[in-house]
Amino acid sequence: MAEYHGQGMDAGGNNFDSGQQPQEQELATKMLQIQSKRFYLDVKQNRRGRFIKVAEIGADGRRSQIFLAMSTAAEFRDHLSSFSDYYSSLGPPNPDNVPDDGKLKSEMMLKDNRRYYLDLKENSRGRFLRVSQTITRGGPRSQVALPAQGMIEFRDALTDLLDDFGVDDGGFKGELPEGRHLRVDNKNFYFDIGQNNRGIYMKVSEVVPSLQVKSNFRTAITVPEKCWTRFRDILADYCDKMCRAQHPQDPHQGGAGPAGPAGPAGLAGGAGGAAAGGGRAGAAQPAPDIEAGRGASRI
Repeated sequence: MAEYHGQGMDAGGNNFDSGQQPQEQELATKMLQIQSKRFYLDVKQNRRGRFIKVAEIGADGRRSQIFLAMSTAAEFRDHLSSFSDYYSSLGPPNPDNVPDDGKLKSEMMLKDNRRYYLDLKENSRGRFLRVSQTITRGGPRSQVALPAQGMIEFRDALTDLLDDFGVDDGGFKGELPEGRHLRVDNKNFYFDIGQNNRGIYMKVSEVVPSLQVKSNFRTAITVPEKCWTRFRDILADYCDKMCRAQHPQDPHQGGAGPAGPAGPAGLAGGAGGAAAGGGRAGAAQPAPDIEAGRGASRI
C-alpha cells in the first residue's frame, strides 16, 4: 500500500517568508508498507539538484537510508524490473541449493563518487534485494533491504515519482576548475575543487615536510562553494588591514591623499601623495603569485 503527498514546504523547517534561502526542500514523499517494513521515498531538492532519499524503517524501529540522484533512481527502477523477472523465474527456496554467500543475482551502479551494489539474496528468512551505497576512497556504507515480494510495488512507486519530477538531476553540470598550488617557504598549499552530494567545495591542503618521519604532514579544510564569496571578503579585509598597519600614512608627507590598497581609489590617493610631497606612495604590496610554486612536485 502506498501513500503519496506532494509538498511545498521546506524539509528543514525554514520559513520561506523570512527571506532566507532554504538549504533543502522536500517536494514529495511516498510511503510503502512491505511486510513488516515501511519504506519512505522522498523527492528532495537543494543547491546541487534533485534526488530521492530512500529510508527503511524496520519492525523494531531501526532506520537505514540511501540517496539516489534522479538519473540513478531511473537506472535503479530499470534494474528492479530485471530483478523481479529473475525472481519470478526462481522456484521455491531450496536450503540445499543456496550459494555460499547467499547471492542469487547482482548488479552495480556508478554515479559520481558513489557506487551502488544490488544483490538479490536468500537466507533462512526468505529472499530480498539488498541495495548498498558506498563512497569511493573510503567512507561509510549504508544499505536498505527490500523484501523480494515488494520489488514491483517499489518500482511502481519510483516510476510515479520519476514521471512527476523527471530524471534530470539538475545542479551544476559544467567542468570544475583545475587545482592550484602555492609554495610559501617550506610549506605547500594545494587548492582542489570537488563535488559531492552536498554540492561543490574547495579543499585547501597544507603540506609540511616532517623531520621525524620520511613523509610529509598534511592538514586540510573544506570550504563549501556557497560561502566562497564571504570567505574571500574576510581574507581581503585582513589583507587590507595588515597592509595599512605595515604601511601607515605619514602625516608629514605633504598632504597626500589617503593611502590604501583597497582598490583604485587607494592607489590614486597614494600616488597623489607621492607627487605632492615627494615621499613614498601608499600603494599595496603585490600579493604572492598563487602560481609561483606550480613547478614543485605534488605528493
